[in-house]
Amino acid sequence: MNEDELHSAASRGSHAESLLKDELLSECFAKLEEAYVAAWRSTNFDDVAAREKLFVAINVIGKVKEHLGTIAAHGELAKAEVEEMIRVAERKKRFGIF
Repeated sequence: MNEDELHSAASRGSHAESLLKDELLSECFAKLEEAYVAAWRSTNFDDVAAREKLFVAINVIGKVKEHLGTIAAHGELAKAEVEEMIRVAERKKRFGIF
């Protein structure tokens, strides 16, 4: 990745991390999951299609959280790489290597 892409990934990672820590978003995920589970439990025993749709909906919440976590982790790696690039550039500058 070039430096611009690394900065972009770091920024996206920070944003994803803040979303994962956001109380309102966490509450939304929890309420949705709670509602889906309640609806799933109240389905008729022969309503397989409804249970399958609710099962997918419940799992999508986890996938969204997982995706945000992946973006946050990649952002941390990109941030570390940018910091290393800066350290290397500063060392080269200090020792007169261009």
